[in-house]
Amino acid sequence: MSAYDDLTAFLGEWGPFQRLIFFLLSASIIPNGFTGLSAVFLTAIPEHRCRIPDTVNLSSAWRNHSIPLETKGGRQVPQKCRRYRLATIANFSALGLEPGQDVDLEQLEQESCLDGWEYSKDIFLSTIVTEWNLVCNDDWKGPLTTSFFYVGVLLGSFISGQLSDRFGRKTVLFWTMAMHTGFSFLQVFSVNFEMFTALYTLVGMGHISNYVAAFVLGTEILSKSIRIIFATLGVCIFFAFGFMVLPLFAYFIRDWRMLQLAITLPGVLCGLLWWCIPESPRWLVSQGRIKEAEVIIRRAAKINGIVAPSPIFDPNELQDVSSKKPHKHHMYDLIRTRNIRILTIMSIILWLTISVGYFGLSLDTPNLNGNIYLNGFLLAAVEVPAYVLAWLLLQHVTRRYSMAGSLFLGGSVLLLLQLVPSDLIYLSTTLVMVGKFGITSAYSMVYVYTAELYPTVVRNMGVGVSSTASRLGSILSPYFVYLGAYNRHLPYILMGSLTITTAIITLFFPESSGVSLPDTINQMQKVKRIKQWQAQSQTRMLKDGEESPTVLKSTAF
Repeated sequence: MSAYDDLTAFLGEWGPFQRLIFFLLSASIIPNGFTGLSAVFLTAIPEHRCRIPDTVNLSSAWRNHSIPLETKGGRQVPQKCRRYRLATIANFSALGLEPGQDVDLEQLEQESCLDGWEYSKDIFLSTIVTEWNLVCNDDWKGPLTTSFFYVGVLLGSFISGQLSDRFGRKTVLFWTMAMHTGFSFLQVFSVNFEMFTALYTLVGMGHISNYVAAFVLGTEILSKSIRIIFATLGVCIFFAFGFMVLPLFAYFIRDWRMLQLAITLPGVLCGLLWWCIPESPRWLVSQGRIKEAEVIIRRAAKINGIVAPSPIFDPNELQDVSSKKPHKHHMYDLIRTRNIRILTIMSIILWLTISVGYFGLSLDTPNLNGNIYLNGFLLAAVEVPAYVLAWLLLQHVTRRYSMAGSLFLGGSVLLLLQLVPSDLIYLSTTLVMVGKFGITSAYSMVYVYTAELYPTVVRNMGVGVSSTASRLGSILSPYFVYLGAYNRHLPYILMGSLTITTAIITLFFPESSGVSLPDTINQMQKVKRIKQWQAQSQTRMLKDGEESPTVLKSTAF
């Protein structure tokens, strides 16, 4: 069959049908933006101290000095997990002895918080931490909840691609959308930490699955020029919009159950899009369901006010394709040939490294001095100009150089951080934000670039496997941040070095700019070799009238 893009070019680039698909698919991503950052507020740890029961007969002086002090950040603060033994200080209080005068507090026996904790309500009325006392000996449970969310995202990335390639983009999109919304709603009724965490894992599976399905569906329906805008200024900015609105919700809704309910309800409205969003005609054709594809294309032509040719596809080819049973593709197809195997390995490295940098810096950004709600907003807002830059680069620069340039920017800035004096806090913060800016730009471009390199028959599977590598990066990223406890520059040195190394690898990817999407594995472009890359550079130099240097006899892959 002729190129799908050529056969459907009569629909135009930006008609009413394309605008409808663009905005509806982008809007379906907003609930994902809510979920992606919700753990910052749901699992937040307010200021807390051991509870002193009112039934204990203590003077006001002893009640005020019932918690031992410790030194943090150069100042004395109350301990969060210890208190003085109540039986002892109650006896001192009954005898009329004063703390610090008649009694040396440093010599008093201490005990754990046997009566629970008192939590500050200045910022949060309640979180899952305050409800189930996930502090002190159980403080590991809060981060574990977020880790299990990313485990769910990992599983969803791995499974959704295969399901979408097998059962269709639209079907998987709405089933996983329902999964994402439904299990988020059930979290409101969690009775313990274990139930909340198990549901959060399932939410993570739906979270990434419907995102990838929506992205691929839009990529296959929209034309080449609009595809770039959709991948950068479409789903990414709508995702960031959800990020930016979440802190506003959290500011006015300080109870975690009500907040969870508020960010879940918009997902219910997305179910109405079933009657507005069609299946991917490109996927239908690849499955031999050409008549169904023609129905969708003719409906699109009618919406655009265009008369579709008859037939859209060649009749002989229609009969030939429909008489054959569609070939089923599996994970093995991503490594079946040498070319696609190399491409898959390089894509995994690319996505893994970008994810480590993106999530590592995202986890570090809320640690900026200031209000947590403002920090949450800035965490999302910095992504908007990054997406705009990504769109401009994809419009005017080739894919490989756009990706490599963004990664070089992010990586080099992170390496410069070790040269900044420790007292220049604002400069360090600015460099971190610039690093996140560059890596976020690359993160938004990697979706469209990967989708353009893989053929239709395994595109969603290829993006899904690459996204799985990205989820591994998100799971590893907290450990990169943790290394800062030993050396505050070490996380940035590691992330910066990995990012720059990946930028160099990106230069050996095939160039997909201005090239039609491949439909079969045989139509894929070849991964560039060092020798081939040098030969192309020499050819460009010769065209400019320059002398060609000696070709180095080195090869790769």
